[in-house]
Amino acid sequence: MRIGIDVGGTNTDAALIGDGGQVLATVKSPTTEDVTGGVAAAIAGLGATEASAVMIGTTHFVNALVEAARLEPVAAVRLGLPATAALPPLVDWPDRLREAVEGAVYLCHGGHEYDGTPISALDPGELRRVAADIRARGLRTVAISSVFSPVSADSERQAADILAAELGPEVHLSLSHEIGRVGLLARENATIVNAALRPLAGRTVAAFAEALAVAGIRAPLFLSQNDGTLMDVDHARRYPVATFASGPTNSMRGAAYLSGLTDCAVVDIGGTTTDVGILNGGFPREAAGEALVAEVRTNFRIPDVLSIGIGGGSIVAADGSVGPRSVGYRLTAEALVFGGGTLTATDLAVAAGQAVVGDPARVTGVDHERPLKIIAERVAEAVDRMRTSAAPLPVVLVGGGSILVGELPGFADVRRPDHYEVANAVGAAIAQVGGEVDRVFSGPRESVLAEAKNEAVARAERAGARAGSVRIVDVEELPLAYLPGDATRVRIKAVGDLDLEKIDA
Repeated sequence: MRIGIDVGGTNTDAALIGDGGQVLATVKSPTTEDVTGGVAAAIAGLGATEASAVMIGTTHFVNALVEAARLEPVAAVRLGLPATAALPPLVDWPDRLREAVEGAVYLCHGGHEYDGTPISALDPGELRRVAADIRARGLRTVAISSVFSPVSADSERQAADILAAELGPEVHLSLSHEIGRVGLLARENATIVNAALRPLAGRTVAAFAEALAVAGIRAPLFLSQNDGTLMDVDHARRYPVATFASGPTNSMRGAAYLSGLTDCAVVDIGGTTTDVGILNGGFPREAAGEALVAEVRTNFRIPDVLSIGIGGGSIVAADGSVGPRSVGYRLTAEALVFGGGTLTATDLAVAAGQAVVGDPARVTGVDHERPLKIIAERVAEAVDRMRTSAAPLPVVLVGGGSILVGELPGFADVRRPDHYEVANAVGAAIAQVGGEVDRVFSGPRESVLAEAKNEAVARAERAGARAGSVRIVDVEELPLAYLPGDATRVRIKAVGDLDLEKIDA
């Protein structure tokens, strides 16, 4: 049996999945400030005393960035002189985040051109002086970025070796070629964010492990990544930024599992917002190019999600408009059906007979038709904006707030599967192991694709996928006409089933 857990800002959802894939139990529990209590309570609510594995998805790290809280000051080391000096690290960050994260900024020699030609030679003496200053400032985490490191990561690796030797194992190092894609500033930003979260990641992973111990569960622990695959706890401590979008990703993966659909639109309606994403082959479509996270430009892997301000706690105005203001986690105190004085979207659903929560008598006579029609139209418009063709597109509704929607104008196939309210926890429980290749290859197309696919499969198996279960789920080719030798940027993703025997070994 597997236990899937999704730790949100308000609720911690959990699901117990049997060996045959059936959902055996589900539960919602309030999220606690220390994380441990909420997770332990959710596991206890499932009634499980043992499991083969526990998978956790969390918004803990992205919430820390949004709130500019619990972040560690970072030493940002960029390799690229004499180029790149005009736009130093953190140049495009909002002031409140920059103040929380900026420990020191260093511009050093190194880096490569787009064809792999060195910009300048790495200077070991320069890096040792940087290390001495980092030590003097008492900084504990370092972000290393280099020009075109996805093409050639030599400069970053050499710099990391020098800094690690000088600073010792107690200082965390984050390397940009392991985190982001081509595009210096966005990749550097993602690396700095990751570095700022490293100490918090260590504490959070330890709290999750403690919660399992409190619940008496002795099983391997994994965390969900942005792309719907799993990572072990060591990887999670090193790359907390890889969890940022695990919430909506788990919801979409859970929607696919519960509905039996692999290609569809998923509408996840929570208490404050509605997230709309597209599933291709059972995995979320990824955002192209850069993504804004807490007003910081990044370019790591993240699902393509459109969010609108409609949820179960959305406040209904006098003119019948709904949202974006919401009572949020205060829903059970402020909504009319719970004895409060605020008309919310949940009250509309109860008045229309679409849900039975609280005291339905308190919303008798509430005009629900027009506001619910507006909600359905806005959600349908969001789905329409996400689609890429006019072909019929099934829509799967999940999340506790999905009681707001019955039919969507323009979409004939709308489904709300069993256990829709905990689709995020189900998505965590059924997650697989992935491997991705994203780099520049040279040579004939067929041999390049074969090499990249083999490398992606090998990476998935090294990450814990069972041999023979790995399949290619996404292939993207981008010919680079300005490079010699038939150069092509290839991105290939492979996924496979988790091999617990390999993990235990």
